[in-house]
Amino acid sequence: MNKIKVSIIVPVYKVEKYLRRSMDSLVNQTLEEIEIICINDGSPDNCLEILKEYKEKFSNKNIVIIDKKNEGVWKGRFDGIKAAKGEYIGFTDSDDYVTLDYAEKLYNAAKSSQADISVCGFYRVDVETEHIFSTEMTQFAGKIIDMKRNPEDILSVNTSLWNKIYKSELLKNMENLEIPPKILDDMMFLLLIYLNANRITFIKDPMYYYMIRQDSIMGQIRKEQIESTEKAMVEVKNIYLRSKSGKTLIPVIDAMAFLHFGISLMFRISYDKNSNLKEELKNNAAFLNAYFPDWKNSEYLKISYVLAHHNNNLKVAIVKKFYKIHLYRAFLWFYRLIIDKMKIDIKW
Repeated sequence: MNKIKVSIIVPVYKVEKYLRRSMDSLVNQTLEEIEIICINDGSPDNCLEILKEYKEKFSNKNIVIIDKKNEGVWKGRFDGIKAAKGEYIGFTDSDDYVTLDYAEKLYNAAKSSQADISVCGFYRVDVETEHIFSTEMTQFAGKIIDMKRNPEDILSVNTSLWNKIYKSELLKNMENLEIPPKILDDMMFLLLIYLNANRITFIKDPMYYYMIRQDSIMGQIRKEQIESTEKAMVEVKNIYLRSKSGKTLIPVIDAMAFLHFGISLMFRISYDKNSNLKEELKNNAAFLNAYFPDWKNSEYLKISYVLAHHNNNLKVAIVKKFYKIHLYRAFLWFYRLIIDKMKIDIKW
């Protein structure tokens, strides 16, 4: 077989209902020089049998199955990276699917732009009705982010791993965390990749179908999950502080911490009827102030900066105002009311 251009890593766990659709979209990619690395993370259903079925049926395709005990998606991704042979590496979730030219267009964009990371647009789709909630990440078509000159631009990029491919050495040389996060893991994984990236390119086409389950943000978040995730984020910042290039990115890291801990995490917690939201907001503010203090005066989160640079963070800058004047709980209530009534998905 020719040199592998793209390795696609697919963590698999309890998705037998959706796995065939996902695999169909991968085995029929227009880019022939790919490998599909499926990580069966101790799934108790029929996922392993389905993967074996595809490996046998598509014996002409480079399908690799790693069957392992359940250790979580973070460890599974590193297992996939270790096995990957591609020039670039991408990830897909096993309950989602992609267009047939997904790998080809991302790869060609990366090569033509000499980019370390290539990003495409995506659809948010209701898994039951297949209604498309929104089309996202298409506004940056043709844009190049230079991480040395404008690293703050990554604040406008979605932090999911799956609508991107990455130069292999970025992932094979990235630092691991001592204690992986229980939640917000995609965001932290991406920050570890960004540390040594130079150029990020974007293409206009939405090529990833991100399937939304209505209960996806309703689950209870336990105290130990929050604590382990906070520790992991502090470790990410320390990794940046130890890096010569990473030190210049600390204002971006602090702004990212507010975006995902101050907004996204608190929004999810607000759905938990057993949580004390007032206490959680108090603890959250104390955490951000102690470890990511630049968020308060971040240039990147000021309305004046956002308007002057025409970027995508105006809503974040407005929410920051509510947070700082202690009206964030009221904002969460109002925002949730709109979302629940309009049946739209959260987008930050």
